[in-house]
Amino acid sequence: MSTISIRNAGEKDFSELIKLFKEFAIFEECEDKMINSVAQMNAEKHYFNGFVAHTNDDTIIGYATYFFSYHTWVGKSLYMDDLFVKEAFRKNGVGKRLIDAVIQLAKEENCNRVRWQVSNWNKNAQEFYKKIGANISDVELNCDLILK
Repeated sequence: MSTISIRNAGEKDFSELIKLFKEFAIFEECEDKMINSVAQMNAEKHYFNGFVAHTNDDTIIGYATYFFSYHTWVGKSLYMDDLFVKEAFRKNGVGKRLIDAVIQLAKEENCNRVRWQVSNWNKNAQEFYKKIGANISDVELNCDLILK
C-alpha cells in the first residue's frame, strides 16, 4: 500500500471531494439527498472545513469535514459533519488518522467537545467510535429542514 498522508482540504480538492461525497451518499443510501456541487462548494468555500487523506500521488481516499459551534451545555465545540474512507482503504487506520486530526484541531482550538453522528445501522462505524472512546447516544435524533 502507498503512503497515506493527512492534510487540510482546499479548493483544489473540491472536484475530487464531490465524487467522494456522492460515494458516501450512495453508501448511506441517501444519494437523492446529495445536492452539493463543485460550483456550490466554490460559492460557499468560506464555510467549508475539512481534512483529506491522500496517497503519495495526491489521490484523495478519504475525508473528514467539520465546523465549529457553540452548545449550551458544554460551550465551544467542534462538530464533525462527515468521516468517509473509500472502501478499498478501510480498516487500515485511515479513518482513525482523519478523526485524530479533527480531535487534535479541537484541542488546539480549546473546544470542550467533538460531536458527530453515526447511522443506526452502521455497526462497524459504531464499534470504531466506541474503540476511540466516544459515547453513542440512543436518545437524540437528527432533525433536518431543507431550505432549497
